[in-house]
Amino acid sequence: MFSVTVRDHMMIAHSFRGEVFGPAQRLHGATFVVDANFRRPDLDADGIVVDIGLATEQLKAVLGELTYRNLDDEPTFAGVNTTTEVLARTVADRLAERVHAGRLGEGARDLAGITVTLHESHVAWASYERSL
Repeated sequence: MFSVTVRDHMMIAHSFRGEVFGPAQRLHGATFVVDANFRRPDLDADGIVVDIGLATEQLKAVLGELTYRNLDDEPTFAGVNTTTEVLARTVADRLAERVHAGRLGEGARDLAGITVTLHESHVAWASYERSL
């Protein structure tokens, strides 16, 4: 399996519901380094997994929909704890929608999957892996 990863970041505010979250139940900020890994079993006719420029551009666009926002105020996340895991799935699903819409190029339609990793810090991160 071949893969290509692009990276960006986002800064959000949110709070959590539930005793398990302790002080994170209060409104707080988070900055995530975000890796989007695209994979496929064979390279396309141009010898690539995906156009890195388009992948970078689309990751930036997806993160732009989330960054500098209080996710508690976003209708999409009403009643949802926006944990690192939930946000990784959200980013992966939004990237998948863009792949299917052709925004990463026609060759990207043959991608096998995407894995999105959100790094909370240098010692903690979460990922979500999905097929395409």
